[in-house]
Amino acid sequence: MDALDLLLNRSSQPRLQEPAPKGEVLENIMQAALRAPDHACLTPWRFVVCTGQGLDRLGDIYQQAAKIAGKPKEDIDRAVQLPQRAPMVIVAICQYSEHPKVPRVEQIASTACAVQAMQMTALAQGFGGVWRTGGYAFDEHVKQAFSMKENDELVGFLYLGTPMTKPLAKPQRDSETFFEHWS
Repeated sequence: MDALDLLLNRSSQPRLQEPAPKGEVLENIMQAALRAPDHACLTPWRFVVCTGQGLDRLGDIYQQAAKIAGKPKEDIDRAVQLPQRAPMVIVAICQYSEHPKVPRVEQIASTACAVQAMQMTALAQGFGGVWRTGGYAFDEHVKQAFSMKENDELVGFLYLGTPMTKPLAKPQRDSETFFEHWS
């Protein structure tokens, strides 16, 4: 798949199964993240790659967060299964560093670019992925479980694996709706 085709046809694939990326393929995914735009070379990112028992650990964190939040029993029971929707979940955290020229929003955007780079690299190598946030990305118990500081941001959970289905075609959008030209 060439780069232009990848960029113009990117699609999330939420139905994922084994195998997950590993070896050189996973290293390519991680290296792509480290090439994201990074003003002042702050490297504001931290990633936690969860597979196997790591997915169980993430599910336990979700389940405890659901209990603390007083969610209904069905939500508590479901929470432990959420990470099992893929054979790999990469937790993306922005570790904010105060800087006079690089505001917090830019550091979060840099981390988001790293997530996009990882997903695109996975797709380019024949894997699928979906970037999820949801309530657990904003939950204080989850943030504490990842030793996050007050100004850090959990940017999302990147689920990766082998697609179970072909991606649905996305509707074409008219660029004129979203872009204006100043000449």
